[in-house]
Amino acid sequence: MAGRLATFLKDAWAKEPVLVASFTIGGLAVILPTLSPFTKYATMINQVTPYNYPVPLRDDGSMPDVPSHPQDPQGPSMEWLKKL
Repeated sequence: MAGRLATFLKDAWAKEPVLVASFTIGGLAVILPTLSPFTKYATMINQVTPYNYPVPLRDDGSMPDVPSHPQDPQGPSMEWLKKL
C-alpha cells in the first residue's frame, strides 16, 4: 500500500508539481493549527471570556446575588495568563 502511494506521488509530482504542491500546502494549512501551541492558549482565553458582559446596576443594597465586580470568584480565572 505504501509503495503504491509512493509511486502515485512520484508520478503526480512528475506530471503536475503545482497541483501536488498546492494540495500539500492546503493539507498542512488544515492540520498544523491543531498542533500549534497558540491554539491551546486561544482556547483557554476563549473559555474564560464571558459571552455577556455585565451591565452596570445601581445597587440599592437589596441585591445580594449580584456580584460587586465581574471578576468575583464565580468562574474560571485568568491567573495562568498573568504568569506567562
